[in-house]
Amino acid sequence: MIVGAQWGDEGKGKVIDLLAERADVVIRFQGGNNAGHTIVHEGETWKFHLIPSGILYPGCTCIIGNGVVVDPAVLCSEIDGLRARGVDVSSLKVSANAHVIMPYHLMLDTEGEQRLGKNLIGTTKRGIGPCYADKAARLGIRMQDLLDERILKKKITAALEPKKLSLRPFEKDIDLQAITEDYLTYGHRLEQHIADGQAIVWSALDEGRHVLFEGAQGALLDIDHGTYPFVTSSNPIAGGATTGAGVGPRDIDEVWGVTKAYATRVGSGPFPSELHDDTGEQIRQKGGEFGTTTGRPRRTGWLDVVALRYAARLNSLSALAVTKLDVLSGFEEINVCTAYTSAKDEDFRTEVFPYHQSVLHRSVGDYTTLPGWQEDLTGVRSWAELPQAAQDYLAFVEDAVGVPVVMAGVGPSREQIIWSPRSSDSAMAEAVMAGAAA
Repeated sequence: MIVGAQWGDEGKGKVIDLLAERADVVIRFQGGNNAGHTIVHEGETWKFHLIPSGILYPGCTCIIGNGVVVDPAVLCSEIDGLRARGVDVSSLKVSANAHVIMPYHLMLDTEGEQRLGKNLIGTTKRGIGPCYADKAARLGIRMQDLLDERILKKKITAALEPKKLSLRPFEKDIDLQAITEDYLTYGHRLEQHIADGQAIVWSALDEGRHVLFEGAQGALLDIDHGTYPFVTSSNPIAGGATTGAGVGPRDIDEVWGVTKAYATRVGSGPFPSELHDDTGEQIRQKGGEFGTTTGRPRRTGWLDVVALRYAARLNSLSALAVTKLDVLSGFEEINVCTAYTSAKDEDFRTEVFPYHQSVLHRSVGDYTTLPGWQEDLTGVRSWAELPQAAQDYLAFVEDAVGVPVVMAGVGPSREQIIWSPRSSDSAMAEAVMAGAAA
């Protein structure tokens, strides 16, 4: 399983792409098209919002699980884009029980952010939250409903009834018959892909085949355990895979957390290690820290191991994959946030991620300073080739978090991934390296 160990945008797509080559099944288990994976595969750049990264590998079954919320317009667009570039999408399956983002969900998302004013959450306005809200309220539309006109119209009518007041500003844009017809068309286009996703996963597991669980966003954006209310509307932690994919905890052998060598965040919410100076801007520009989905500049900061330890415990991480190590080249010194303090309380200091939001909001980073390195890492292809300062940096992170670092990324392509000596402890890493050697 691959999960984000920060606030999303950690480079999960690249890691998933690497592992998907050896997988028989890749299943996305939560989130929607508010997520974005950018990968470089065989010299080409690919951006995915809904479709699992394994779609580029013939013979790999890719599943959008029941825990995902699906905008069928976006999904159809992604499918068309892949076909135009010569990719076979026949292996793509969408869980019949995945919930559907409807036009009124996008309207409600926009209206809700406007209503919050200065206290806005920073939603992507893709309708994700309102769709999950309807799911919880048992007013949701599921993929299977797009195949039955009578059921679809009935469910849309029921879903719209309690939203009349909130949707009044958009009243002229809501046409029940037009929405029904549009979504029946989507259903017809996607019918060949709609399937019992969990049954496919179960069969693969029973046969001893390799199943890769793909998470979106990151642990610190979890609806239950993240920096609420500045979170996503689903559970991107490892536990979310059991509900979103329909498997039990014992079906998961390894959980890898992906983290950048520094920290980023998109949207509002606490960020104790955030940099508001030239260093933060340097990291942003050098790392290309602009959202795949929104294009928004990401907030940047030093790596926060307080938050990373918290994510490690939430997910029972068995390994860390550290991306964008190359971005830190050129700094004389590199800071790592190892504790939180407060400008308002000189007696406050903690190495434990605060549970109370008021404490977290006033927390600022307390740093351990490590030597930097000047060497360009983009051409490094083995752990031994890394400058000693870079190796020491990764060893510090490993010790501080208590989870082995199995790989590091030194550039955007899969060839720019190097394996650590600790990778021999991971069956998943060993399988990938054996495949590469073959």
